[in-house]
Amino acid sequence: MYLHEMPGFVDLQVNGFMDIDFTSINLTADDFMTATTALVEQGTAAYCPTVVTASDDVYRHNLPLIADIMSWPENAGRFLGLHLEGPFLSPQPGARGVHDENCIRQPSIDYFKWMYDLAAGNVSILTIAPEEPGAIELIEYAVSLGVVVSMGHHIAEDSFIDAAISAGAKACTHIGNGLPNMIPRHNNPLWKQLSDDRLWGMFITDGHHLPVPLIKTALRTKGLDRFVVTSDAAALAGMPVGVYGSFGKEVEVEASGRIFCPETGSLSGSHSTMMECINFLASLNILTWDELIRVGLHNPLELIGRSVDDITQVPDGIDYTDNQFKVNKLSVV
Repeated sequence: MYLHEMPGFVDLQVNGFMDIDFTSINLTADDFMTATTALVEQGTAAYCPTVVTASDDVYRHNLPLIADIMSWPENAGRFLGLHLEGPFLSPQPGARGVHDENCIRQPSIDYFKWMYDLAAGNVSILTIAPEEPGAIELIEYAVSLGVVVSMGHHIAEDSFIDAAISAGAKACTHIGNGLPNMIPRHNNPLWKQLSDDRLWGMFITDGHHLPVPLIKTALRTKGLDRFVVTSDAAALAGMPVGVYGSFGKEVEVEASGRIFCPETGSLSGSHSTMMECINFLASLNILTWDELIRVGLHNPLELIGRSVDDITQVPDGIDYTDNQFKVNKLSVV
């Protein structure tokens, strides 16, 4: 079945691609566009470039660079604003994931405004830990600027999550990940974020980050209205099997696509594109193709207040056959 109305998928969290890291201080415009072209070739019509917790020098270099590229006329409809995943995250082990603990900061309106100005206002999503001092005030400020605030890399109790929602937070970043391996079985952020009908949830359905029962539970709790697929693609996404350096550690890309750190045994980001995440979800046979398109295209756009009319179609569109999406004779000029 050829989906004439299907322009491609929308990814709200892309950290890099094909060994190009959007948080590297060595990032160039050519690198950024190389990664973008490769993503488009694999069915990502539009996305939010994601810059994670980093030093001041990285922000000074990368935020203006990416914001400028996003403003180029030839890129109209390809980018949906920056996603700032940090630096206002929990410093606690497990919750912070692979984010650099030396660069994590307490939430600060002044510091966020500095980052926002560096990006010339091109910030669509801010991921924040709501339990950190100053977080609620920052959430209110970011929301006043039109930024979607998402909770992630946190271990907040229910009261902090409720306060964040009251301040305007509306989403949760990669639910089920960015948590310590061991958490209280009942009183933990996972159940609250899944069960609260006010919150959208972003989920990495790459086959590695979340077990199938959790994906099914998330679909039942969030429903089709508030379930958003994201790849959370790491810089090593798309790279062949091998051992690489990432976040100052040695990490391995396995044949299955799993990226992990042998030293800690933990995952080190996603290897997948949106196409691969949607195909894994399709393989579970729990959603129709209309529903797959909803969670991989329409819901991400709706979460950040955009529509299909705001994005540029993947050249030649996408086919869907037998629970498998594929790019249809794509050629990128």
